[in-house]
Amino acid sequence: MGTVKPTYIKKLAKQLLKEVNDFTDDFDVNKKIVEEYTNIESKGIRNRIAGYITHKKKGKKESEV
Repeated sequence: MGTVKPTYIKKLAKQLLKEVNDFTDDFDVNKKIVEEYTNIESKGIRNRIAGYITHKKKGKKESEV
């Protein structure tokens, strides 16, 4: 079981999900997209945002089935 994500991670991820339609359920692809569309210098923060987005995308896909 993972840790609880801070609200700033969730807010930024949700904002990116609204503005960018390129996200998939692949973490590595999402990592590159987050790096492209933000100016986050911290690798850890970038990965946490990409992981949260990946989690949300996988959840939507499973609920559609």
